[in-house]
Amino acid sequence: MNHPYADMVTATWMSLQKVLTSREAIDIDGHTLTLSDVVAVCMYGASATLTMNETIIKKMQESVEYLDRHLQRGQIIYGVNTGFGGSADTRTSDFETLQIALQQHLNVGILLPTDKKISNMSTAGPAADGLRSHALPVPVVRAMMLIRCNSLMRGHSGVRMSTVDAIMALLERGMTPVVPLRGSISASGDLSPLSYIAGALEGNPDIFIRIGHPGKAHLMCMPADKALEYAGLRPTHLQAKEGLGIMNGTATSCAAACVAIHEAQYIALLVQVLTAMGTEALLGTADNYHPFISECRPHPGQKEAAAIIRALLSGSKLATIDDARTVGLAQDRYALRTAPQWIGPYLEDLMLASSQIQTEMNATTDNPLINVENNSIHHGGNFQATSITSAMEKTMNAMQMFGKLLYAQSSELVNNMTNKGLPPNLSVDDPSLSFTFKGFDVNMAAYMSELAYLAHPISSHVQSAEMHNQSVNSLALIAARYTLEAVEVVSLMGATYLYALCQALDLRSLHLEFVKAVKPAICEILKDVYGPVIPEGQQESFSISGWKALLEKWSALAHLDLKDRAKVSVTESVGSVVGLLSSFAEPLSLGTEPPSLRTVEEYQERAADTLIKVYESVRGEFLSHQSTGTFISQSSELVYSFVRNELRVPIHRGLADHPSPKCSGGGRTCGNCTGSRKIIGTYASDIYLALRDGRLYGVIMEALQNAPCPTEVSGTCQTP
Repeated sequence: MNHPYADMVTATWMSLQKVLTSREAIDIDGHTLTLSDVVAVCMYGASATLTMNETIIKKMQESVEYLDRHLQRGQIIYGVNTGFGGSADTRTSDFETLQIALQQHLNVGILLPTDKKISNMSTAGPAADGLRSHALPVPVVRAMMLIRCNSLMRGHSGVRMSTVDAIMALLERGMTPVVPLRGSISASGDLSPLSYIAGALEGNPDIFIRIGHPGKAHLMCMPADKALEYAGLRPTHLQAKEGLGIMNGTATSCAAACVAIHEAQYIALLVQVLTAMGTEALLGTADNYHPFISECRPHPGQKEAAAIIRALLSGSKLATIDDARTVGLAQDRYALRTAPQWIGPYLEDLMLASSQIQTEMNATTDNPLINVENNSIHHGGNFQATSITSAMEKTMNAMQMFGKLLYAQSSELVNNMTNKGLPPNLSVDDPSLSFTFKGFDVNMAAYMSELAYLAHPISSHVQSAEMHNQSVNSLALIAARYTLEAVEVVSLMGATYLYALCQALDLRSLHLEFVKAVKPAICEILKDVYGPVIPEGQQESFSISGWKALLEKWSALAHLDLKDRAKVSVTESVGSVVGLLSSFAEPLSLGTEPPSLRTVEEYQERAADTLIKVYESVRGEFLSHQSTGTFISQSSELVYSFVRNELRVPIHRGLADHPSPKCSGGGRTCGNCTGSRKIIGTYASDIYLALRDGRLYGVIMEALQNAPCPTEVSGTCQTP
C-alpha cells in the first residue's frame, strides 16, 4: 500500500541511520543536502566536508572574480560599496571595512554571562543564575553553519571557497559561536544571528565560542580569538561582500525548522501508534479505520492514517471488529472514531512543510546574486524567509491538533465513566485511597492549554523595521522557535499518554486473566446453589447466563474498592439470576420449595468471597508477571515491551509503590518492593527522554514496518 507520509519519514529515518553507521563525511555541494544530513551533523556530530567537484569550485571562484571586475569598473553593488537597507544611499570604496561595519551593527543580541559560561559569576548578580538561556541551542547553531555553507557553495554570493572552508573547520572541531536567541525578523535574512559566525571567523574577543561535539559535554567556552588560537586556526579577514554573503540569508530559521520538522515528523507517526494502542485500551473497534470509509471521502492523509492505524491493530484481542454494539454506546467516541479524519489533513500539511524546508536548505538566500553564466548581478529578495514561516506555522498547528487528540484520548482513558470498565485513575489497588494517574490528567490539561496558546500564527504580527525598508518581514526564526516549543510540549503529552496506555493495557489484561480464572468458579457456585431446581441439561446454560449478569455488574463497578465491588456486584446481579430461574427451572412439583432467602444469601456470600479471593490471587500473580503481550497487537507489544523492559517502567501498583524513607533507592528492597521506587513523574520523565533522544522513535519505526498491510475493499462509495 502506498503511504506517502510514512514512506517519506521512513526514508529520512533510514537515510539518517545510514549516515550514522557509515561514518562517511557528508558532501556539501549546494544542491544535495537532506534533512537527514542536517540532523546527523547538528544532533549526532556526523562529519561533513566541502565538495571537491571542480565545476562547483570553479563557479565559486568565477563569482568572486566577476564581483571584483565589477567593482574595478566602478559599478554600484548593494552592500559591497553602498550602505545597508535604508542606509543604502551611502557609498564607499573601502570594501573590507564596510563588511566589518556590517558585522558591528548586527552584533547586538543580548546574552547572559551564563550563556558564555564565564567562570567568575560574582559580577552577574544573584538573579542571573535563575534566568533562562538567551542563546540558541547548539544543534540549531551547528545546523545554521552547515546550511549557510551549503548555500554559499552554490556560487551566487561571491564568497571565497577558503572562507566557507573556515566555517566548516569550526564545525568539524565542534566549535559553535554563542548566538543570541532573539533579535531576528528573518528579513533581510537572519542577519544578527549569522553575524556571530562572521565574528567567530574574525576572532572577535567579545564573541564566544563553545567547544565540544554533540552528545558530549562542552569542554569549554572562550572568546573567539582564544578559541581560534586553541584550535590552531587563523582569523579570517572578510573581503568584499563576504560579510554580507555570510549574514544575508535564512540559514538560522531554516536550521531551527530542520530540528523542528525532524521531531514533528515522528510525532505524527507516534500519534497514530498511540491511537491504535488507545483503541485497544478503550476496547474500541478497528472498523473506525475501515478503508471503505476513507474511500467515500478520499483525502490522501485520511486514507493513510486509517490504513496505518488499522494495520497496527492487526492481531489484537482487545480491539473489536463490530460495526455497532448492542450494549453501551453503539459507536466509539470521537477521539477514536474520527482519528483518521483528524490526523490526515496534517500529514498532508507536514509533507508540504518538509518539502518547503528541503528546498530552502538547497537554495541561495542572499542579495545581491551573481549569475556568472550570464555575467550579471541581480538585486532581489531571496533573504525573505516566508517559506520557512509557512512551513513552521503548518507544523505548529499540526502539533496542536495532535496534542488535542492525545488529550481527548487520555481523558477518556483515565475517567472511569468513559473507559469501559477500567478503574478510575487507572489504579491497580483500591480506588478509595489510590488516585494513581489522576495527577497526569491535570498535567495533560496544563500541557494542552500551553500548546493551544503556542499555536497562533506568527506571521500576523509583522512590524515594519529598519527605517521602513523592511516593511514586510517573515519572522521565520520566531515561528521556528515557537514550533520547537510546541514540539516539546506535545512530546510531554505523548510520553504521559504512553505511560497511561501501558498501565491501561495491563489493567485490561488483568481483567481478562481474572475473568478466565473466576468464571468456572462462579458457574460452579451457580450450579451448586440453584442446580436442584434446574434441569440437568440446562444447568450449564443457566450458569453461563448467571455469570454474564454478574460480569456486567462487576465491569460497571470498577470505581469501588475490591470488597465492596464484589459484594455490590453480586447483590445487584441477584435479581437477574433469580429472574433466570423462571426461564430455566421446571415447574415446581407439589411439595417442592422455591429458592429461599437463605439460598440467595448463600449464593451472595459464596460468590462475593470467590470474587475477592480469585481477584487477589490473579492480581498478585499478574503484578509479578504481566501477560499483556498476549492480548495486544504485535505493534503495540513492541512499544509496550520497550517501555516495560528497556526503560524499566513497571506497572504502577498504587500506594504500594510510593517511595518512602525505608525504600529510598540505591537498589534496596523492602516488603513487596521489587527494586528502588520512583515517583510517577520520574517514570514519565524516562519515557519523555527516550522520545526526545530518538530511542522510542526507533521502536515506532519498527512497529510501522512490521505492521501487516491491511486488505483494502474494492468499489466506490455510492450515495443513497
